[in-house]
Amino acid sequence: MKTKGIILAAGKGTRLMPATIPASKPLLPLYDKPMIYYPLETLIRLGIKDILFIVQEDDLLIFKKTFGSGSDVGLNFSYEIQNVQRGIADAYFIADKYLDGNPSVLALSDNIFLGKKYFDYANSALLKMQDLGGSVFGLPVPDPEKFGVIELDENNNIIGIEEKPSKPKSNLIIPGFYFFDSDASEYAKTLKPSNRGELEITDLIEIYLSKKKLALEILDNSIIWHDTGNANALLEAAQKVKLYEENNELKIGSYEIASFEKGFINKNELNNIAEKLIKSDYGKYIKEYLTNI
Repeated sequence: MKTKGIILAAGKGTRLMPATIPASKPLLPLYDKPMIYYPLETLIRLGIKDILFIVQEDDLLIFKKTFGSGSDVGLNFSYEIQNVQRGIADAYFIADKYLDGNPSVLALSDNIFLGKKYFDYANSALLKMQDLGGSVFGLPVPDPEKFGVIELDENNNIIGIEEKPSKPKSNLIIPGFYFFDSDASEYAKTLKPSNRGELEITDLIEIYLSKKKLALEILDNSIIWHDTGNANALLEAAQKVKLYEENNELKIGSYEIASFEKGFINKNELNNIAEKLIKSDYGKYIKEYLTNI
């Protein structure tokens, strides 16, 4: 079996209106590239070549124009439509045939992670999923009462999840990256809609937890996380990406470079991509990267 990737990119972006009236939220620029580039880079750096974009029907053409088949970057892109917002766990209904009994990593298109150790954490979570069946990130935040909060035992094993508790039992929440084995779609089929009318990802996680198939990967305070749900959050995330890139003299979210570094494309193929983008700083960065390797 091979691990496949899913990016849930069907959100309507109502909190970002009117910016999202003419444009799909996941394709809005976050600093100098579409925000969806960031989770896409993570999936590629995990060695995942087969990636499904779940999008709104109205956005399908622009997604296909943006990413195509993926062949130019050595990947296999597929597309499915979600017209009705039925919750994050609905991704596993939509992706059932695509996954075809394979494990997967599900990413939300608007969750952005920054940090030198981030990809190490992601790889560790993937290995834990392969060993146990499922894994999630545990992210420390200053205001856990606004989120679903992870409850831990004395050995830092996850034993429960509380939704927006008044007295949180930890400061750890579960951000938008999920690692599940081949059972995820079958488990999702047993879920009932919540009071919000959605299939909640926390309910799917609880199934893995009840079956003792869930591992936790705790991120440290060096990892910066952004959920770009509104205009202020989008701006703040863009500013932090810019600062992070300047301080570290690198460009994150470059899924083309990630594909090259994983061996999915060669130097000439990456250079062809750079040539098409050469009038932009992004294209110039790829060119400079190629001259320095």
